[in-house]
Amino acid sequence: MQGAPRIAFVGAGSTVFMKNLIGDILQREALSRSHISLMDIDPARLEDARIVATKLVATIGAEATVSVHLDQREALRDADFVIVAFQIGGYDPCTINDFEIPKQFGLRQTIADTLGIGGIMRGLRTVPHLWKLCADMQDICPDALLLQYVNPMAINMSAIRERYPQVRAVGLCHSVQGTAMQLANDLEIPMDRIRYRCAGINHMAFYLEFGEVQPGGEVRDLYPELKRGYAEGRIPKPPRRNVRCPNRVRYEVMRRLGYFVTESSEHFAEYVPWFIKRGRDDLIRQFGIPLDEYKARCIEQIAKWQEQARVYRESDRIEIDSSGEYASDIINSAVTGTPSIIYGNVANTGLIATLPNNATVEVACLVDGNGIQPTHAGALPPQLTALIRTNLNVQELTVAALTEESREHIYHAAMMDPHTAAELDLDQICLLVDKLLEAHADWLPPWTGRA
Repeated sequence: MQGAPRIAFVGAGSTVFMKNLIGDILQREALSRSHISLMDIDPARLEDARIVATKLVATIGAEATVSVHLDQREALRDADFVIVAFQIGGYDPCTINDFEIPKQFGLRQTIADTLGIGGIMRGLRTVPHLWKLCADMQDICPDALLLQYVNPMAINMSAIRERYPQVRAVGLCHSVQGTAMQLANDLEIPMDRIRYRCAGINHMAFYLEFGEVQPGGEVRDLYPELKRGYAEGRIPKPPRRNVRCPNRVRYEVMRRLGYFVTESSEHFAEYVPWFIKRGRDDLIRQFGIPLDEYKARCIEQIAKWQEQARVYRESDRIEIDSSGEYASDIINSAVTGTPSIIYGNVANTGLIATLPNNATVEVACLVDGNGIQPTHAGALPPQLTALIRTNLNVQELTVAALTEESREHIYHAAMMDPHTAAELDLDQICLLVDKLLEAHADWLPPWTGRA
């Protein structure tokens, strides 16, 4: 790539996340002269983003330039990379509705943004806006690489591929590298000695290998130690004060299925039918599952973000650390040709032999001057394949609802969701869908309102 890269950030009002990613990018020598184009629909939040970005440039001593835009197409002009991180409908009212309406039917959730009835609704709200972004990219910056951070990840990525296969896109999450660090902490092993191989789908990928590199270069399998530590009650370690959910769900799944899953116990508990069950509060206590806690956390985070934005506005400098996110690795490798390895969400083109072709899978990817190159993961153990398929059913039907504009497929997706189906009968599921579609009508495409 010739010249300084141009990076568009759509959803820049997510100021703290934007700060982390742009900070990572500007600290890299090859990217320090980038042009950063910030876009958001909220003028006040966009101004906060501008202040933060320009102070980051000054703090780092970079030669980057920053522009701000309320118009998406203007922000995309000449972009080489597009980062998207928005939430359609926000916490109030959409996230609140995704929790409170299912609770009226006795359906309790923990996060409600990736799978389940909450994930289905978030996908229906989000995909049309991602399609609009892709249409604009195809028209304005057809060669740009889309770095997609929005949940529900697999639904979003599959829907993008269905409607805009020409758009170069990768879905990014921090669960693989984040969980590896948690396991290293549980085992009290420095992260730089950990080696792993992982594959599956977003929020339900598994460490097929997890080991520690030895002085001679061989890798010691750490699974026996993880399983022994859990059986003896030594791990997981007690959660830090700011962590709401102990890690018991994932360790229990490892004990039963043999492999450790990448997404948090809090998330994973609502992807399966085993842990959140009506009349079984003993399970909630045993595994420390924080039902409905996410709403309180959202309120706390909003207040924290507002306070942080105030501090940023009043500070001359904005100090930054590495966020651990993949965006700067990808952009640096694409610009310089220096290879890196990331875990990305991409189309299954035979990468995982036991999952359907064209499903969105999460695998290791080589990144260099040729872009994103997914690596072959082979076959998963049959028990992992079976579990993942239960989630793929919901994802595929939600995407089918969107691409076919089929209200019926929304019901079908909800019927197939493992947690929803374990708690509600068919009449309850259909009535719940009706109520949620009505509550979210202002954020949904028109066809969802036609019964």
